[in-house]
Amino acid sequence: MTLRFAPLIALALATSSLVSCGSPGPVEEPPLSEEALAAVSKDPGAPTKALARAADELFTLDGLGETRALVVYHGGKLALERYAPGYDKDTRFVSWSMAKTVTAVMIGMLVADGQLRLDAPAPVPRWQRTGDPRAEITLRHLLQMRSGLEHTEAGDPPWQSGEVRMLFLDGRDDMADYATAQPLEAEPGEKFEYSSNTTVILAAIAARALTDSKDPDVRRKAVADYLKARLFEPLGMTSAVPEFDRAGTLIGGSLIHATARDWAKFGELLRNKGSYRGEQLVPRQWVDEMVEPSPRSPQYGLQTWLNRPLSEGEEHPLFPDRAPHSAFSLIGHMGQYVFVSPSQKLTVVRLGHSNAEERKAMLQQLADVIELYPAS
Repeated sequence: MTLRFAPLIALALATSSLVSCGSPGPVEEPPLSEEALAAVSKDPGAPTKALARAADELFTLDGLGETRALVVYHGGKLALERYAPGYDKDTRFVSWSMAKTVTAVMIGMLVADGQLRLDAPAPVPRWQRTGDPRAEITLRHLLQMRSGLEHTEAGDPPWQSGEVRMLFLDGRDDMADYATAQPLEAEPGEKFEYSSNTTVILAAIAARALTDSKDPDVRRKAVADYLKARLFEPLGMTSAVPEFDRAGTLIGGSLIHATARDWAKFGELLRNKGSYRGEQLVPRQWVDEMVEPSPRSPQYGLQTWLNRPLSEGEEHPLFPDRAPHSAFSLIGHMGQYVFVSPSQKLTVVRLGHSNAEERKAMLQQLADVIELYPAS
């Protein structure tokens, strides 16, 4: 009997061997570098190796652009910090449009101080002349990017865009004067149009609320001192350097410089509803307003991007399919992000240089980091 079944047993064994040879086993991931592991803190709130690898790939994978800084806070504690060669914890990074959210916080403080009113006509002298339809533009319209003012953020060729003309060409000496001179192209409140020029108008409104002077040095000092005393110093955001135009107006849509750690502090302030170490620096109600969707753009609040879903087919600046819809973000040109997810107790700062196509892939890799933290 044994000899009779021996050929069948041999055939079965051979077949099994061939099948196992043709079935690839689990792909072994390459070992993590010391640099990748050293970036993760002792208790990061997520699996250490998984976090180290997801972060490492932000710095090393092709097609993502250049990540220069990555800082992760979880539950108020530093979970990960890493920099590309040539950058470190003391490097000041340019905000680009992340500055818009700082400007919104300043406006909120002035509203709380009784200096400004959210739903009153925006106090822009040029618009108050009899018969000017721009008198209907409110502070809320400006904050939600639905002023109706004629604008092109990105033109082709670039120098034809309203933003480039304001920042670098005919509007550069007095940016608010250039921005407020634009006519309406839509009824105030009816159309969402992202506009760096709008944020400069807000910065000029803040300056007028703080001083009656038209002297550029006085205007510059009034705003710089206010931000320092009310926001930057209490928050420990000591590296922050705001830039001003020749007229003394904060370039509030584009140019504030700070370290990655200090950008993370600002994100943490918003995650904690404006509170820092027991002190309410920004009214809680104002932070709630900032992350409330605009009636004309569910992905935008008050100078802040929201992780809310859009209609099918619309391109989203974040990733609502991979992170809680309560999350929100500061977003700056070429891939600057301070991503805040309150339900995950998470603030993630990514700073670097990625073009439009690279940002799509980079955001998915950033989402890999964020998904390691469960929502509570």
